[in-house]
Amino acid sequence: MELMQRILGDRKVQPIGLGCMNLSWAYGDPPPHEEKIRLLNEALDLGYDHLDTANIYGFGKNEELLGEAVMHRRGEFFLASKTGIIVDGPRRGIDCSPDAISESLDASLTRLKTEHIDLFYMHRFDPKVPIADSVGAMARAIEAGKIGGYGVSEWSAAHIREAHAAHPMAAVQTEFSLWTRNVELGVLETTRELGIALVAFSPVARGALGGELKDPQSLGEKDLRRSHPRFDDKNWPRNLALIEQFDALAAENGLEPAELALAWVLAQGDHVHAIPGTTSLDHMRENFAAISVEPSAELLDQAGAIINQQTVSGHRYPDVMRNTIDTEDFV
Repeated sequence: MELMQRILGDRKVQPIGLGCMNLSWAYGDPPPHEEKIRLLNEALDLGYDHLDTANIYGFGKNEELLGEAVMHRRGEFFLASKTGIIVDGPRRGIDCSPDAISESLDASLTRLKTEHIDLFYMHRFDPKVPIADSVGAMARAIEAGKIGGYGVSEWSAAHIREAHAAHPMAAVQTEFSLWTRNVELGVLETTRELGIALVAFSPVARGALGGELKDPQSLGEKDLRRSHPRFDDKNWPRNLALIEQFDALAAENGLEPAELALAWVLAQGDHVHAIPGTTSLDHMRENFAAISVEPSAELLDQAGAIINQQTVSGHRYPDVMRNTIDTEDFV
């Protein structure tokens, strides 16, 4: 699989990494603690070499989990984390001021039990802080050896260019899948042109293209997808009809739905990576197997014709979350 490696920061890694958020937060009920540790170590055994977390996932618990579970294998993987989203009692919002970045980075290093994070993202765009000031804090962290490079998440093409001009950026992370194409409005081409890695989160459409989710009512009460328009009572029936067509297409071609969904994302550029998350060992193995899947261009086109921005019903985020997104949006 080495030939499939792609550049991320100053390293070559497998194009499919592991999004670790689900193990602590957001989707479903997290598995028992020992199962989390087992999944992370089996992922490394399988060949995953890019683990992605953030200080906000489980309010620090996800970073602490990685610190306990895999830091004894630190040399085996590229580590990414994030800063900038504040949820601390009455303090809520975005803070990418230099002091906040510096303090947050030190706290993440402590939780992760490491002296170095390979890639440190600004999790959202902060309009209150000049981009040069935020990037300057990242540059100083690089000079200090605390991080290998910096990235941004859910930023617009124009702001990516401004930041990259201040100090070269390693990666942009944003939602990208068959049913979320916002990066096609500018970010995909901008990252390609500037030589920046594009890291796709939710590449299996928040589980919708994973082959199993048929009824959002089966999701746990605290599952974030219950608040997302595409999973609500109005939009889900129409989206499910598309998903069933997609599942049939994958089956006709001997693939699991997740394999086809991930292969489509990776086919959108040699600089594109995907970080599907899961709490299932079987799904974790299935996702990684997509590295070796080579569907025809015709099959990828068929998948894209079934599920795309025009056919999917509902916005990708509820209104309260849309306000924090800088990435270009469809009208």
